[in-house]
Amino acid sequence: MTTVEVWHDEIVRWRRAQTMILAALTFCLLGAGIWHAAATESARLPARTPAPAPADPSDSSTVYASVGGAPTGPARPTGFLGLSLEYSGLEAYTGADPAALDPVFVQLVRNLAPGPSQPVPLRIGGNSTDATWWPVKGVAEPRGIRYQLTPTWLGAVRALATAVPAQLIMGLNLAAGHPRLAEAEAHAFLNAIGPSYVTAFEVGNEPDVYGVFPWYTSRHRHVFARSPRYNLPEFIGQLTRWQADLPDLPLAGPALAKLPWLSALPTLIAAEPRLRVVTIHRYALQGCQNNPSSPSYPSIANLLSDRSSEGLTAAIAPFVAAAHADGVQFRVDELNSAALAGCLGRTGVSNTFASALWMVDTLFDLASVGVDGVNVHTLPGAGYELFTFRRTATGWQAFVHPDYYGMLMFAQAFPAGARLLPVREPAGPVKRRATLGPDGHTRVTLINNDSHPRRVELQLPPSPVQAEIEWLRAPSATATSGVRLGGQSFGAETSTGGLGAERGQPVAQRFGSYSIELPPASAAILTR
Repeated sequence: MTTVEVWHDEIVRWRRAQTMILAALTFCLLGAGIWHAAATESARLPARTPAPAPADPSDSSTVYASVGGAPTGPARPTGFLGLSLEYSGLEAYTGADPAALDPVFVQLVRNLAPGPSQPVPLRIGGNSTDATWWPVKGVAEPRGIRYQLTPTWLGAVRALATAVPAQLIMGLNLAAGHPRLAEAEAHAFLNAIGPSYVTAFEVGNEPDVYGVFPWYTSRHRHVFARSPRYNLPEFIGQLTRWQADLPDLPLAGPALAKLPWLSALPTLIAAEPRLRVVTIHRYALQGCQNNPSSPSYPSIANLLSDRSSEGLTAAIAPFVAAAHADGVQFRVDELNSAALAGCLGRTGVSNTFASALWMVDTLFDLASVGVDGVNVHTLPGAGYELFTFRRTATGWQAFVHPDYYGMLMFAQAFPAGARLLPVREPAGPVKRRATLGPDGHTRVTLINNDSHPRRVELQLPPSPVQAEIEWLRAPSATATSGVRLGGQSFGAETSTGGLGAERGQPVAQRFGSYSIELPPASAAILTR
């Protein structure tokens, strides 16, 4: 048996013994007349919160978990958590004036890397990648173009990257079929934004569905970027031709919507040595699904199911290992709750507190299988949008949606340089994740996806350090506002983007064990 397994088995035996010991001591105290004296004395002392009663091991609402002391896996890299933004949506967040960026948005981005001078990874792409161009003299605008880049737009990106600071993956138009256009975009990005911030080019967006979803519609006729037979070898051939004319920076890709092409991942990596970051997009549910009996139907129950977190992660885990075996990073550079063919999330699901719980859980799952980074996608007007901005006479205001709180909680629970600790946990609605940070603190994240309260009996290696607990709460799983992290909230609107200092509550330790009551649809970080 491992140490963790021994701890877990000992908890139940210890709780039973503790109940008997306490009963015996109580009987002795009553018999000696000391109980009355102790009660009289306590009346003269300040009131204290009573310790929770010992748990009944037979109670199904009680969950037992043991955290080991030896970390597993590599340290979490800097630049793990970032955002994915659309070309056409960027100025809705930054504002149109590079000299007067939206300071609220800048701060909300900075919050994702709470350590000193840690860059935040930003991926600019999405569907707008293949609908955007930088005008080229002598070349007619392709029919599928819906957004034109300008020097002002480039200035806003540079100002944002400087202010955060940020590291950028920039998408290049592949659907148009003109390498010269991609080359012009790349040089414009590099010249105006600078190699200090642009770290990679991502050629195309979801090329595996170029023949499935139309590139544009003309006279009620769908026009596709490629034929239905377009496949990975053809993509590799085009990528090889495109990259020959691009500036000498690493490539990211292939920004896939689905998994089948990844079965030939070693072939792709071998064919293109400049490919240093494999990228893929993952959404837990299908925004356009209208069959409530489908497991991909966008409902809160489906979002909080294991299929949407552990299942999403397990499907890509072999490909993460394959990329690492070839010395290449693996990044989910577009992640959110529900999307498909223009259905950008589902109101009543994607914008609820359930999405915050799903976010924390899924980010931990992705980190646990070795994913090198995640960019959470946000788009103005989408059901899964992270924040909504408006500009008033007095400045910028933002409403922060619940899933952003989940991102903040993960950033605190799994800081850069931290490593995962083993947790022995039975299957159930309460998820447990533990990390050991570079500051020496152990952080245990508890997520209750259930509609009922749960008690967690948590065993950690012995320590004299006082533990504190910080809560992520909302009125209910369906709530779209009223979220609080560590007792703090952005409120109905924020004009700063700062959350304030989160407040933790002391947690009593009883022989190395912590008893924690988790309300329905809530999460917590215990830090020691």
